[in-house]
Amino acid sequence: MPLNLIEDPWIPVLCADGTRRVIAPWQMAGPGILRPDWPRPDLNIACYEFLIGLVFLADPPANNGAWQRRVAPDPQRLKDRLAPFAPAFNLLGEGPLFLQDQEPLPGQPGPVDMLFIDSAGVSTAKNNADLMVHRHRYGRLDLPLAAMALYAFQAHAPSGGAGNRTSMRGGGPLVTLVDPGDGLWALVWANVPCGTPGTMNDLPWMRPTNVSEEGQQTLPPEGRVFGAEAFFGMPRRLRLAGDDAGVTGIVQKPWGTNYAKWKHPLSPHYRTKAGEEWLPRHPRPDRFGYRNWLGVVAQEVGGETSERALSLRDWGQRGGDASVMVAGWAMDNMKPRDFTLSVQPLLNLPVEAEDRLVGMILAAEAAGVALRGALEPVLAGGEAREAEREAFFAATEDRFLHRVQELKAGHDPRPAWLADLRAQALGQFDALAVPGLDRRETDRIAQIVKARNGLAAVFAGYGKYGREIFTQLGMELPARKKGKAA
Repeated sequence: MPLNLIEDPWIPVLCADGTRRVIAPWQMAGPGILRPDWPRPDLNIACYEFLIGLVFLADPPANNGAWQRRVAPDPQRLKDRLAPFAPAFNLLGEGPLFLQDQEPLPGQPGPVDMLFIDSAGVSTAKNNADLMVHRHRYGRLDLPLAAMALYAFQAHAPSGGAGNRTSMRGGGPLVTLVDPGDGLWALVWANVPCGTPGTMNDLPWMRPTNVSEEGQQTLPPEGRVFGAEAFFGMPRRLRLAGDDAGVTGIVQKPWGTNYAKWKHPLSPHYRTKAGEEWLPRHPRPDRFGYRNWLGVVAQEVGGETSERALSLRDWGQRGGDASVMVAGWAMDNMKPRDFTLSVQPLLNLPVEAEDRLVGMILAAEAAGVALRGALEPVLAGGEAREAEREAFFAATEDRFLHRVQELKAGHDPRPAWLADLRAQALGQFDALAVPGLDRRETDRIAQIVKARNGLAAVFAGYGKYGREIFTQLGMELPARKKGKAA
């Protein structure tokens, strides 16, 4: 029978007792449910966003005070609030269909692979360039998997050729979710923005598509930076082909909705300078560590060009200890490079401590650049030196997290952090430079010794990067010598 995404059980979840269940959305407020259990991490992240969006659509808290009063789960209330929206959440059949154009689209259905960001595109398949991710991985998707893949695709849609719009946050946005660590409902409720209940008309498939053949833009509701459509955007014009047994193909038509000036509450944003339009952040490839915190986990004090996600900012008025789930596809235009999934601490620091934290991160950035430069006579290749800079950040991660705990306890860890950076940079340099040093040419030995001395001087406050490190840490620079010897 056709799948209704409000009324029917379709979401796989893992429970505290180790069992796996399939639930309807309103059952997420039931006891003992830990998390979604889809076969792909990007679908699990999308599922969190979908459930948060449903609660924001049907029954959001009016303010943070109301949020506090409703922390305890209430499955029956959630079921009652979601029920009126059920007619909008059919996946197949007659009438409006979830995240699909109101009218059937002409054309031959393409493969269902297109719903996954890491599938080969038409051009890639045509050129036989799909070496790592092959075409035709999925001949048919069962209805629950198709529904979740459809949502993930519309929410994170990358560039897709002429006229195929990216998602409201561009291709592969960075997602940050507050996780109190107490199961599915606690995470969902922690991230629901304050607002008023939405209506059917807030769902873009319940009205004619806002097409964009001539560059037309769809703006957020007047006087606001987002509405319920932030969770149910429809940049791609799609219709699923299939039956009760599953989805076998997708028809796509270009020039779907072109969103502009929306600020998604689950993503951090930035702008190049004050007064310009806010843009969503996107993950970089490789691991997410403390060097990536600024504007995502940590807020620059007084900064006007970066802003953490609303979910993280709201948490300061809502709860206590929590972590931050950081996720998203790192994209190179249309090509997925890496999927980030990381758990970071959630920081609610006083302004002075937050300022010190930012300085510690920026000091580490300067130290990493200084190390990379000092390694030039040791490692000829620029890529090799850059890899050592990345290794520097990985090696200092645990020490940084320890210093953050000291900061939260009211201590000043900056002098100790300077010592941590110095020890790692010089130790890393020596590990590469010292072995076989006596077998090198005399002039190369002299270059290495000079580079090592220069790197040591950086951590005494000398040179461009030394001044940067000391300034960011709020430490007094060494007195400048006068005369020719200086």
